Amino acid sequence: MFALVDGNNFYVSCERVFQPSLQGRPVVVLSSNDGCAIARSNEAKALGIKMGAPWFQIRHLEKEAGLIGLSANLALYGDMSTRMMRITSELGPTQEIYSIDESFIGLHGVRDDLGMRAWTVRNRILKWIGIPCGVGIGPTKTLAKLANHVAKAAERKPGSYPSEFATVCNLAVLSLASREALMAATEVGDVWGVGPRISKQLRDAGVLTALDLARINPALVRERWSVVLERTVRELQGESCLAIEDAPAPKKQIAHTRSFGHPISDLDGLIDAVSSFTVRAAEKLRQQGSVTRHVSVFAHTSPFRSGPNFSRSMVVALPRPTSDTRVLVLAAIRGIKRIYQPGFQLSKAGVMLLDLAPESVSQGELFEQNDSIDSMGISKTLDVINARFGRGAIQLGSSSLKNVRRDWSVTRGRLSPQYTTRWEDLPIVRA
Repeated sequence: MFALVDGNNFYVSCERVFQPSLQGRPVVVLSSNDGCAIARSNEAKALGIKMGAPWFQIRHLEKEAGLIGLSANLALYGDMSTRMMRITSELGPTQEIYSIDESFIGLHGVRDDLGMRAWTVRNRILKWIGIPCGVGIGPTKTLAKLANHVAKAAERKPGSYPSEFATVCNLAVLSLASREALMAATEVGDVWGVGPRISKQLRDAGVLTALDLARINPALVRERWSVVLERTVRELQGESCLAIEDAPAPKKQIAHTRSFGHPISDLDGLIDAVSSFTVRAAEKLRQQGSVTRHVSVFAHTSPFRSGPNFSRSMVVALPRPTSDTRVLVLAAIRGIKRIYQPGFQLSKAGVMLLDLAPESVSQGELFEQNDSIDSMGISKTLDVINARFGRGAIQLGSSSLKNVRRDWSVTRGRLSPQYTTRWEDLPIVRA
């Protein structure tokens, strides 16, 4: 048995914990540079605001409907996530943190009433840290995810599912007929692992609901679509194909991209930005114990601004796999110089580390210079210092050019205080 615990509108819920006046009001949390909506309260969703909607297109709702837009407070959200996951782990013996607001819990061997146990943990999260959650329980991870969808939808949209499934839905205690009724009420596109493209193909083939998908022959699904979708079908049929992953699998590629606070047109500013992005990507690379063989860089103008358009990218091959920050930054700078053209107002750039492999494959050459080995030690020392004193405490020279205005830095004009991670922002309660 598995459970999926998922925070409701997590970013918005974190803000509401410390700003109760936001309760019942339409709220959106915006991406970097306050660009687009990445989280929405139920009230904002009721206004028709879509995920990813650009702020400039919905800003008129501030006056018309009382919409509140907030900059993403990632330090707050990360700390609240850690607190929530600690409580969630009490639900069962194993836990897989799936995202910042979701975690799967393995319930194998738990003899308590699973529904009551889920209610207890859910209420504890709400009482102790103020985050409302939905809990889904099922014999497979896919069915637990579907049960979680039912629990949240039944609470948010009365009438979409029976009210008794609101907040906590335990498929394990339902009859086959009741379970199939819930699956018949769930669109195929709402099934975990079914993306928009596959969803359209399934609907064209007459597969409209989760129940329709569960009734397809898995072998036919594998032949016509993929082994991944076949696994989803088998999980919907009650066959467990996905186990709890105690540690996340290493990423196959690592990216660090950013929209600029103000457009960049000069090469020095672009090099400064890309160097900083590469430093951060290299830190992530070393954290998962990997090396990379290729560095990809890109830059483009905004599709929403007038003026000439520019969009170019380039992949730079490395002499040998590495996670050395200095080598990666030099490769990124070489690539950005090749694609750069003057006369364009660039709005976004990024770095991607491709073709990743375990660090063990990066073996030194027989007559390798010691400075290459020493450089790896420097990179790891950078990680230690920045971890202790804050990101950016020490940087490479190319990512801190003295004569460059950091117009590319993120602008967050609607940022709330970092209530739980900075002493200066600690809330004060007066009697």
